Amino acid sequence: MARPLRIEYPGAFYHVTARGNEQKDIFKSQRDREKFLSYLETAVLRYDAVIHTYCLMNNHYHLMVETPRGNLSQIMKHINSSYTNYYNVKRKRAGHLLQGRYKAILVDADEYATELSRYIHLNPVRIGIAEHPEDYPWSSCRYYTGGTTAPAWLRTDFILGYFGKKEYSARKKYRQFVHDLIGREYSSPLLATVASTILGGAEFVGGIQERHLGDRKADREQPAVKQLSIKPSPEVIMEEVRKACPADDRLATKAAIYLCHRFSGAKLKEIGALFQVSESGITQASKRFAQNMDGDEKLKGMVRKLVKSLNLSIV
Repeated sequence: MARPLRIEYPGAFYHVTARGNEQKDIFKSQRDREKFLSYLETAVLRYDAVIHTYCLMNNHYHLMVETPRGNLSQIMKHINSSYTNYYNVKRKRAGHLLQGRYKAILVDADEYATELSRYIHLNPVRIGIAEHPEDYPWSSCRYYTGGTTAPAWLRTDFILGYFGKKEYSARKKYRQFVHDLIGREYSSPLLATVASTILGGAEFVGGIQERHLGDRKADREQPAVKQLSIKPSPEVIMEEVRKACPADDRLATKAAIYLCHRFSGAKLKEIGALFQVSESGITQASKRFAQNMDGDEKLKGMVRKLVKSLNLSIV
């Protein structure tokens, strides 16, 4: 069975999720959820974890975690093992509670922290158990939107900082940011994950490859290493896209910029020179194209075919 690729270093951000074994519920009572949250608190106190967002569903949970000490494995062992032990003792059972290993995606926080927090907080709304995300008592959303004081172990200022320096205004803007997607179809930001391991732009992924994967060798147990080590050049991507869109140069350019930004591993300066666009222009064009794909199945289908033809991996 393939092992997930773990990339750990001080200051890393992760989206972490784990599901119940055989998709069974892992939270069956208010006390269960309170106990799990207490283990988040002790992870902060003992292992210097920084918990930015959380959402406890019935059979799984989501966390956005920062690791100042580069010790994600230690943090997650504490949380999952402690909760499993509590659950088993309480219900006089033995064995695994969670389905396999937890899934951790390394995140470029500057680019994705706000989008991921919104995705995490909208989970209860998405499945119809809450009308508004801040109404759900087992997520961190209400601590972001105001009216409820956050526990000392939960950090909200980092993400709210993207919405302004004044706390009241930032909370109001964040609430609107989350509510903007209620009742709308939208794509998970996790669909942009590269090799099931990293969520970030080309420069971020390239930097991680250079600093943390340079000496690792691919093997059958960790195919993500191989996926991350093979990247088509921007020129190859552009050529493939133009073949797919021979009658629409504008669409081809937009799609090529998006794919180069997400998957080539090239620096923004290099991509910008190829398309005669500024570095910030490349980033903005890529984001606009990703937004345009939401609700446009034809465009999504075209991108999926290109991803497959270029031998890329996005999930």
